[in-house]
Amino acid sequence: MSKREIKVGTRFIGDGHPVFVIGEIGINHNGNVEIAKKMIAGAKHAGCDAVKFQKRTPEICTPKDQWNIERDTPWGRMTYIDYRHKVEFGQYEYSEIDKYCKEIGMIWFASCWDEPSVDFIERFNPPLYKTASASLTDFMLLDKCKSLLKPIMMSTGMSTMEQIDKTVSFMDKTNLIIAHATSAYPCRNEELNLKMIETLKQKYPDIPIGYSGHEVGLAPTWAAVALGACFVERHITLDRAMWGTDQAASVEVGGMERLVASIRDIEKSLGDGVKKVYESELGQIKKLRRVK
Repeated sequence: MSKREIKVGTRFIGDGHPVFVIGEIGINHNGNVEIAKKMIAGAKHAGCDAVKFQKRTPEICTPKDQWNIERDTPWGRMTYIDYRHKVEFGQYEYSEIDKYCKEIGMIWFASCWDEPSVDFIERFNPPLYKTASASLTDFMLLDKCKSLLKPIMMSTGMSTMEQIDKTVSFMDKTNLIIAHATSAYPCRNEELNLKMIETLKQKYPDIPIGYSGHEVGLAPTWAAVALGACFVERHITLDRAMWGTDQAASVEVGGMERLVASIRDIEKSLGDGVKKVYESELGQIKKLRRVK
């Protein structure tokens, strides 16, 4: 049987390795690098293996017909394009993030939504990249990421099986991990479709399969691990009441701590599927079994 694993820095993601837990900060920092650092510290405290950000060039990623639509923000009323710039980190912020993560021993990476953003993030030499669900059909962007010859975590929300298969065929399978996802924020349990993890594992036996969750609550992520997800990603926040579109689908630090602790318990509990009699049972055999 094929062994699915991929090396990320000094770590391995795949079957037979501890579940790789990612705290997705995204843009929950609301453009404040000090808030971002608190989220990184919270993820580290909770036991996450990595944190992830999102990087966009607003003029490329924001449809032009939305640029001048005004909206209320924590900084007052402003156009949507100005808001997109307000929450976007630049050189200073990512330098601070890179420095802080190195100080505390935390892996960080990003999902880049356009080619210039890939060039920008590559300055910091992250050990992996993510392609967002929205980018699954963006082959120019995928080719740009692929050219870096680094592991890529590919999310599969808002996509058909045919689209997923076409993209997997295009990518370098030796540098790919796939995340099952449903792109609703927050996502209803009825639409999580966790059994897709088993489907993807069967369809792509050489590729590590994981789960990127946007649900409210922790149980579905634990179920994803029990179904064989070898990495999981959940949005992390300091307070779900904070301003921002992703906060409601995020997990606060205390919840993330419970999430990780129970994932580690589940890992220990799953075993290897080979029936055995444990030493701890021998006394019970002697005490309770009438017919040997």
